[in-house]
Amino acid sequence: MEIPELSEKLELFPFTSDHAIILPVVAGISAGFPSPAADFIDVAIDLSKEIVKNPSSTFLGRVKGDSMQDIGIDDGDIIVVDKSLPYKDNCIAVCFIDQEFTVKRILIDKDICWLIAENGKYPPIQVTSESEFIIWGVVTSVIKFF
Repeated sequence: MEIPELSEKLELFPFTSDHAIILPVVAGISAGFPSPAADFIDVAIDLSKEIVKNPSSTFLGRVKGDSMQDIGIDDGDIIVVDKSLPYKDNCIAVCFIDQEFTVKRILIDKDICWLIAENGKYPPIQVTSESEFIIWGVVTSVIKFF
C-alpha cells in the first residue's frame, strides 16, 4: 500500500502480524490499595490481537510533537491507526491535509469540519473546500513510553 510522502509530524509503518506477541497477564491489578492476588499470573494474551482488529488495514504511527498531549498522546508515543474504520464526529484520526499528515480530533459543526488539537497552544484547523483533505484512518490505541 502506497503511503504519501510523510511530514515531520508523524511516521507511519504498516502493521505486520507475522509473529504473535504473547505476554502473561496479571489479573486484577489494583489502582488503589494493593491486592494479595496482584502477583498471580492468570492467563496469557496475544498483544497484537488485543490492539489490532484489522491487520491488513492497520498501521502504526510514531507521533512527533505535543498537539495531542492533553488526551495522553505524547511526542514519541505510537498510535494504532485502522484505515478500515469509518470516522465519526469527535473521533481521533490521522488526517492528510495540504500535503501533511497530522493526528487530531475531528469535529463536525454545522457542516464544517474542524481538526482540533488537544493542546491549547494550537488553534483549530478549518477544513475548507480549498483544502486537500482526507481522513486517512481512525486512531484506536496508543502505546505509551515513560
